[in-house]
Amino acid sequence: MLDQSTSSICYFQGRWHTGPVPLYSSEDNASWLANAVFDGARAFEGVAPDLDRHCQRIIRSAQGLKLVPTKTWEEIHALALEGIARFHPDTPLYVRPMFWATKGNVIPVSDATEFALVILPEPLFDPAKGFSACLSPYRRPGPEQAPTHAKAACLYPLAGLAAREAQTRGFDNALMCDPLGQVAEFTAQNVMIGRDGVCHTPVPNGTFLNGITRQRVIGLLRDAGIEVVERTIRPAEILEADEVFSTGNHSKVLPCLRYESRTLEPGPIYRQARALYWEFAHSGRGAAAAAR
Repeated sequence: MLDQSTSSICYFQGRWHTGPVPLYSSEDNASWLANAVFDGARAFEGVAPDLDRHCQRIIRSAQGLKLVPTKTWEEIHALALEGIARFHPDTPLYVRPMFWATKGNVIPVSDATEFALVILPEPLFDPAKGFSACLSPYRRPGPEQAPTHAKAACLYPLAGLAAREAQTRGFDNALMCDPLGQVAEFTAQNVMIGRDGVCHTPVPNGTFLNGITRQRVIGLLRDAGIEVVERTIRPAEILEADEVFSTGNHSKVLPCLRYESRTLEPGPIYRQARALYWEFAHSGRGAAAAAR
């Protein structure tokens, strides 16, 4: 059984490999034209919440770039559980399936698609430390400007530039707006704010990923009687919020403890959202128990 000292495992071309694996060739379309998609799921504490939904989304993302998936979501799901089971149950994992184009020029050859599944130890973020954020000068593209309907690799360099710029200013993360200047999301996490006991979050408008963890948290909060309003949010409202927190697969539910010049405290909606999500993750409802 593997542990956190193992760098990663990778299922590629019909078998499992340990450690880094070269995936692209110098002639692969994705290596120079970025026709690649990925997804990410988490396994921790013996569970893999919403693993099935992440496996389904990678199929939709591939199809969104007109790539023909070489695996079904069920096959990816089974492989993910098989790979998770190779690690010690106490090892928090990041589960990353990928599809990419191997042939073609500007237009990739749709059925020349390769697949890999990478699973690597990745610590969960400490909620006590939270994160800080500032408003980014970079904006998320609209659906007519980039393939925002897919979890496409080409979308993430922009997020990296926004995060790097924020770090030069002394912050951990950046809040990005859409092309019209309204709040979209953090660089790789959805944003939620609390105001007078109500949770507000930007309504999906095609400029940011309507995250699986975001959808799950919204449903859990509503089931618990918390009002959640999806609407257009102005950047100034973040400065006026009672609390700010993020949702996302990689970091799950985390509080923003500093936004621009404001110091914030973990609020009651955040605390309930995190508690509800952890309860859900361990309940088995709509989730896959990680086979150990």
